[in-house]
Amino acid sequence: MKSPADRPTPEAVHNGLSARLLWLTGLFVLFLSAVIYVPSMATFRDNWLGERLSQARAAALILEKAPPDSLPKPLVDELLSGMETTMIAIRIDNMRRLLAVSDMPPMVDFEIDLRQRDAIPQLMSAFNTLFFGGNRTMRVVGPPPRGGDFVEIVIPEGPLRAAMLRFSWTMLAIALTLSTLTALAVFVTLNGLIVGPVKRLAAAVSRFRADPADSRALLPVSHRRDEFGTLERAVSEMQNAVQQELRQRERLANLGLAVAKINHDLRNMLASAQLMADRLGSLPDQNVQRFVPKLLSALDRAIHFCQSTLAYGRAEEQQAHIAAVKLLPIVTDVAELMDLSPATRPSLTLEIPGTLCVQADSEHLHRVITNLVRNARAALDTMPFEAKAAITIRARLREGVVEIDVHDTGPGIPAQVREKLFRAFSGSSRPGGTGLGLAIAQELIRGMGGSIVLLSPEIEGAHGTTFRLSLPAA
Repeated sequence: MKSPADRPTPEAVHNGLSARLLWLTGLFVLFLSAVIYVPSMATFRDNWLGERLSQARAAALILEKAPPDSLPKPLVDELLSGMETTMIAIRIDNMRRLLAVSDMPPMVDFEIDLRQRDAIPQLMSAFNTLFFGGNRTMRVVGPPPRGGDFVEIVIPEGPLRAAMLRFSWTMLAIALTLSTLTALAVFVTLNGLIVGPVKRLAAAVSRFRADPADSRALLPVSHRRDEFGTLERAVSEMQNAVQQELRQRERLANLGLAVAKINHDLRNMLASAQLMADRLGSLPDQNVQRFVPKLLSALDRAIHFCQSTLAYGRAEEQQAHIAAVKLLPIVTDVAELMDLSPATRPSLTLEIPGTLCVQADSEHLHRVITNLVRNARAALDTMPFEAKAAITIRARLREGVVEIDVHDTGPGIPAQVREKLFRAFSGSSRPGGTGLGLAIAQELIRGMGGSIVLLSPEIEGAHGTTFRLSLPAA
C-alpha cells in the first residue's frame, strides 16, 4: 500500500513533470505543423490554380484549331462552367486571342501570375485569399500549351477559398492527431526513462525525510548505468551514511545520559579514594611518601574529569587554557604514572630537550600523550616476548612549531583502519577498544591550535606506528 507521501496530489497531477512534458510535446508538434502549414497552403493554392490552367490549356488546343464562332454557344458555356471559368484567352506573337468567354464576364479584381515563383508574394496572396477572399474575381496567367506567350483564365475566387478551407481543416485534423500521438509516444517513453525514476527518487527522499531511522525508506541500490543510475546510487549511499550517523549520534546521546547518571556516584567513590590516599600519606614509609603524591594527583585529575562529564555529554570539552608549558615534565609524569622507563618492557625512551616549551593546556596535553602511550603499550603487549617492544617519544622545534613523535615498534595499524582512525566509534584497531580515544585526542589538539596525524610507513622509515603532534612553540 502506498503511503500518503507517495500518492500524487491533484496539483501534482496537473502541474507535475509528466503533465508539463505532455503539454509541451503537443505544443511543439502543433508549432512545427503550423510552420509546415504556411508554405503548404501557398503550394496548395498554386496546385489548384495549376489544375485549372491545365484544363484551360487542353481547351485552348481545341478552341485554337476551331474556326471562330464554329462551336455552339451552349457548348462553350458548358465548357466554361465545367472549368468554373468565365474566360479563356491565349497570347501568341504579341497577339491576344480570346478563345471562350461567358455572356457577362465580371470585372477582374486582381491578377495571379503563376510564372513568377517569389515565395513572399505567393504566401501573402494565398493568405489574403484565405482570410479576405470569397466574392472577388481573379485573372490567372500561366505558361501556354505549346508556343505562344501565355494562357490566361478568369475565375471566381469562391471555389479556391472553399478548397483552401477544406485543406486547412484537413491539415488541422492531421496536426492534432499527429501531435496527440507524438505527445503520447514521447510521454510514455520519457515517463519510463526519466519521469518515472525522478518520481521514485523524490518519493524515496520524502519517505526518508519523514522517518530516517526506518530502513524501508532507503532507496534500493540501482543497477542502471546511465546518469540516473549514478544519481540513485549516490542518494542511496548518502541515505545509508546519514542513517548510520543518526544511529551513532543516538548512541552517543544515550552514552552521555548514562555518564550523567553515574557522574555523582563515581565522583563520591573517587573522593573516598582520595581520603584514603590522604591517610596513607601520613605513614612514614619512604616508598609510600614517594607514590602517594602521584596517586593524589591522578585522583585529582579523575575527579576533575568526572565533574566535566556533563559538558562532555553535550559534546563539549572544557575550554583549553593556553599557556607556555615545558614539555619534558608532562611526558615524564605520563611515564611515571604508567610505570614505563628504559628498563621496563616495553621500554620508554624520551628524546626531548629539557628547555623545549609549547603553547598548550597542560591537562589536555597530558590526556593526549597518555592516550597515545597507552595505545602503544596495548599494541606491544600483543607481540611475542622475544620481539623488540619499545616506545620512543621525541620532540624537536621546526619553524616555530614543536613536533612531538610518539613511535612504537608494534605491528602497526591496518590500512582499512587508517582511513577512519580519528572517527568516533570507528577508529579502534584492537579488540575491546571503543574508538573514542583518538577522536578525543584530535579534538583536544585542535582546541590548542595544533594537529595530530598518523605518519605513513614510508615517512616513518621503520616498522611500527608513529603519531605526530604539532603545537605552536612558546
